[in-house]
Amino acid sequence: MAILVDERTRVLVQGITGREGRARARLMREYGTKVVAGCTPGRGGESVDGTPVYDTVLEAVEASGGIDASVIFVPAPLVKDAALESIAAGIALTVLVGDRVPVWDVLEIARAAERAGVDFLGPNTLGVLSVGRGVLGMIGGRAESARSWFKPGGVGVASRSGGMTSSTGYYLSRAGIGLSTLVHVGGDGIVGLPLPVVVRRFEADSETRCIAIFGEIGGSQEERIAEMMASGEVTKPVVAFIGGRAATQGVRFSHAGAIVEGGRGTHAGKVAALREAGATVVDAFDELPGAVAKVLEG
Repeated sequence: MAILVDERTRVLVQGITGREGRARARLMREYGTKVVAGCTPGRGGESVDGTPVYDTVLEAVEASGGIDASVIFVPAPLVKDAALESIAAGIALTVLVGDRVPVWDVLEIARAAERAGVDFLGPNTLGVLSVGRGVLGMIGGRAESARSWFKPGGVGVASRSGGMTSSTGYYLSRAGIGLSTLVHVGGDGIVGLPLPVVVRRFEADSETRCIAIFGEIGGSQEERIAEMMASGEVTKPVVAFIGGRAATQGVRFSHAGAIVEGGRGTHAGKVAALREAGATVVDAFDELPGAVAKVLEG
């Protein structure tokens, strides 16, 4: 198994006729992802590298025989309308790759997704990659790089940082540790599938044996994982590194979703909460592979 995407996932690319959409759709296909349709208003009837393009999401869904996930590659001001169209069509997962999406737009997307009973990942996400099975977005870069960097196995990886999601997976694989799925939840303050929700999905995945997290200061996502562990909702081992130890109150670390304000979201607080709940928290990032290996051996 894997979470969010596998070799059976049928994918729509919104904005496929644009430069980014065209390039990323090609990379997803090269990794083995089933990209079955594209959507760009006014470009219906065309094709991109053999993938049919439709004017609307609903037309793509009906013509293709069903869509499981949509990946949106459009400029930030257009993300809301594209996401709402995907949600209205009943697509189970919408991936919002774009950054600088206005927070009010994200809130509207979140309300629509909740009412429809569907999920969205991001915004400001590289996406999700289930090793050897499929990728949504741009995580892992070129298909050949993703195949060589990430080895299949039983460790789920998640982070609020796109670069560190990839780096964590890369260094775990170099240490001989196989991965199930890598998820970049997105760097903004409000995201569709935050770390606690992703951890819950890993908990339910029979293939994932251990969860590796690159956490950051700011927000409360890591503390909420600790609460889930303490309550018994999460029983699988969690190994984490929390970045931003030297940051002080009011200092922004990496991106909008990582800022310490009012004494909340501190490095010390996150580390203490996770350790009290039973997680293994390493003091240096390069200690993470060894800690994961030790947990798997135990």
